[in-house]
Amino acid sequence: MRDPFQDKEIWFLTGSQTLYGDDVLRQVAEQSRTVARLVDEAPDVPVRVVWKPVLKDADAIRRAVLDAEADDACVGLIAWMHTFSPAKMWIRGLDRLSIPLLQLHTQANVELPWSSIDMDFMNLNQAAHGDREFGYLLTRMSVPRKVVVGHASEQRVQREVGRWARAATGRAELRALRLARFGDNMRNVAVTEGDKTEAEIQLGVSVNTWGVTELADRVREVSESDVDAVVEDCLRSYDVRAELQPGADRHEALRYEARVEVALRAFLEAGGFTAFTTNFEDLGPLRQLPGLAVQRLMADGYGFGAEGDWKTAVLVRAAKVMGFGLPGGASLMEDYTYDFAAQGGLILGAHMLEVCPTLTVNRPRLEIHPLTMGGREDPVRLVFEADPGPGVVVSMSDLRDRFRFTANVVDLVAAPQELPRLPVGHAVWSPRPDLPTAAQAWLLAGGAHHTVLTTALPVEVFEDLARMLSTELVVIDETTTARRLEHELRWNSACYRLLARP
Repeated sequence: MRDPFQDKEIWFLTGSQTLYGDDVLRQVAEQSRTVARLVDEAPDVPVRVVWKPVLKDADAIRRAVLDAEADDACVGLIAWMHTFSPAKMWIRGLDRLSIPLLQLHTQANVELPWSSIDMDFMNLNQAAHGDREFGYLLTRMSVPRKVVVGHASEQRVQREVGRWARAATGRAELRALRLARFGDNMRNVAVTEGDKTEAEIQLGVSVNTWGVTELADRVREVSESDVDAVVEDCLRSYDVRAELQPGADRHEALRYEARVEVALRAFLEAGGFTAFTTNFEDLGPLRQLPGLAVQRLMADGYGFGAEGDWKTAVLVRAAKVMGFGLPGGASLMEDYTYDFAAQGGLILGAHMLEVCPTLTVNRPRLEIHPLTMGGREDPVRLVFEADPGPGVVVSMSDLRDRFRFTANVVDLVAAPQELPRLPVGHAVWSPRPDLPTAAQAWLLAGGAHHTVLTTALPVEVFEDLARMLSTELVVIDETTTARRLEHELRWNSACYRLLARP
């Protein structure tokens, strides 16, 4: 997957005013450069932070915001009021702001030089004063933003800024995301439906459909040399079962899945698509439901949704982008079945084929097994268990007047027993706060059965993303109770209806 952060920038804006004179403003500029550099060089911040000249009047502020809005590389703004910047100067600029904003409430010094403090020091170092003025205006104008408080050298501060930067890059990705659906949704299923026009208005995602015959035509055109290259990579990367090895009786099934992968990849690259869906009810001339091909494309960063579920494909792609470079992975997932007897309860998650191998650092097994759904040849797939560790399960539902993200913080664990007969990639997790509460809360929230499971990102990144998109997020974690969540859902419904576009 190409590094999604390498050509992105976050602009660092510093507020002040002409009242203090040139000497003070020179110090403001010098100190703001230092703060911006601390953030830019932080290992937890994946996006380049670009310092901009100190803003001292309304015209300069308006122009800085307009320039940021017009620059495709700029995914967000960090604003710091080094001194007192009268907030009415910011109104015209903020009125044009649509990209994400982080209010960094910091100061140049970590601790105070108590014995030498005089009024010159106070005039220069009054971010505690200036940021309150700025925060008031942001609240009055209902400008969504993240607030981070602390010195820019603190790892906690850098980590919070970094998570916000990942979300800002995810938001930029959604604004440009093109998604190809091969066929329609699974028949008679409610939750995989959704308003694709509203998704483009609210999220920026372009979702369109192509007939599966177009993919099948490309499959027939794939060269044997391209198939050979994929097969060779599979033999190097996975523990390939004997029956799929070259010369074995089912090797052709592996070659066909490689052919599908080459065709899919070429179609997606040619169209600029970074996410896609398939549907086992709409396979046309395809001989297998794409399994291995989908898993390998997801591992390369593509978003995917099964059964035509484009909303989950969007989430998978966003999670891939936001989690780039972090340990762990992201995949399409589905809550399949429960173990109520385990302490707190366990969930076994899987799908019929399409679980991404980035969820494990172990070497997957490449196998072939029957699949009753779809009525095609037995498909080839990777089989593995996701690694233990923290994770987040997130879905997107269309509630007619808005989209809702539902997120459950979970802890992935090793399966209590071996699963020798389960022929798919899978994960086992303990949902917070426990299975009965988490499942009840998920059902009350109308969370979908298809999700993205990420082991790379904390839930805070999705909180930042939802704020940037002005999209509802319901979080289920160790603090959740069903009673409080029911009240939250009612309040949210009233709030979003009041805020709905006319």
